[in-house]
This record gives sequence, structure tokens and C-alpha cells, in this order.
Amino acid sequence: MNFDNQSPSENTDGSDHVRRAIKIVGSGVALAERLGVTPVSLNNWASGKRPVPIIRCVEIEEITGGLVTRKQLRPDDWHQIWPELRNQKPLS
Repeated sequence: MNFDNQSPSENTDGSDHVRRAIKIVGSGVALAERLGVTPVSLNNWASGKRPVPIIRCVEIEEITGGLVTRKQLRPDDWHQIWPELRNQKPLS
């Protein structure tokens, strides 16, 4: 699967950040394996066809060492899912 040929989003979903996570890990296949998901599922997130499942957001944040965050992966609803992050200041 080619994860690099996705068009950039307008940041209305987390797809651009999924693609960034793929680059950080090295490949879509490697990230899919680490998450225990299929490359097809990961491609759906990277293309914006499906949002990143809530349960996978923390895992991606941990795998990328915080370079890709839950807030970035779920920009429209992170504040409802993880209200404890509301008062956190962004990392510089």
C-alpha cells in the first residue's frame, strides 16, 4: 500500500497526522503492525476515509513519542474524549 500519495487535508481530520506518524515510524506496514491493524485500515485513516479510532490515538501518540498527538488525530472531538487535556498547553 502506498501511504505517501495521499493529498493533504485541510486539517479537518487527523489524516495528515496519520501520514506524519507513518513517516516517523518508517512505513505504513510497520505502523500497522505495531498497532495490530491491517494496512488497509491504516490507509483508510491516512486518506481521511475513516477517522482514527479513539482506542488507537493514544497508541499512536506513544509510538511517535508524542510527535503526533491525540488532539491532532481527533481535532473535532478530542476535548469530549479526553477532557483532561483541555487545559494542557501545547508543546513548543
